[in-house]
Amino acid sequence: MTGEPKSADDSSGSGMSPDLRASDRERDQVVEILQVAAGDGRLTAAELDERLDAALSARTMGQLAELTADLPSDGMPPQARELVRIDQRFGDITRNGRWLVPRRMEIRMMFGDAKLDFTDAVITHSTLHIDVDLRIGGNLILVTRPGIVIDTDDLERSSGDIKIRPSSAPDSPVTLRVRLSGRSRGGDITARPPHRKPSEWLRRRTPKSIGR
Repeated sequence: MTGEPKSADDSSGSGMSPDLRASDRERDQVVEILQVAAGDGRLTAAELDERLDAALSARTMGQLAELTADLPSDGMPPQARELVRIDQRFGDITRNGRWLVPRRMEIRMMFGDAKLDFTDAVITHSTLHIDVDLRIGGNLILVTRPGIVIDTDDLERSSGDIKIRPSSAPDSPVTLRVRLSGRSRGGDITARPPHRKPSEWLRRRTPKSIGR
């Protein structure tokens, strides 16, 4: 594990003894910090797995503090909302950029698209439950990134298409599992990686020069 542990005097950041017993809430907060740090590229997948195991089994505040000693100490990450509801008719709605992924969503759509772009989203927990009610012309579009898995096993569909495109990096560790439930009665559900920029396509399609 990289980084030096904090000293006993500053391990908690609030004057608490490092030997003080940690609560479940404090363990969850450290887990959130580690997941955000991994999402920002500060921790590798292997380091994240190692530290998550240590955080969940930590008994004291000092043990928790050691796991975040080499990470930015500018406060806890924002807390994800428990539930976000979207009820939209005749119009589109989009979540993109560095939006904070909630724990649950309820999405009701008719004659419009709901687009959830996870490319730069802040993910602080392992599962997102989405309950959908898609009626005629109501579509759900999920823009994924490596490590995001879409589960549609609990979804009821009377009409409309479901298209789940695999990740461009299928061996990436799972960082978020999106579980879809509810029903689709005329809308489509699409999950896909982000579209490539024209410059990226050109680089990929341009043949490499062959040395003489």
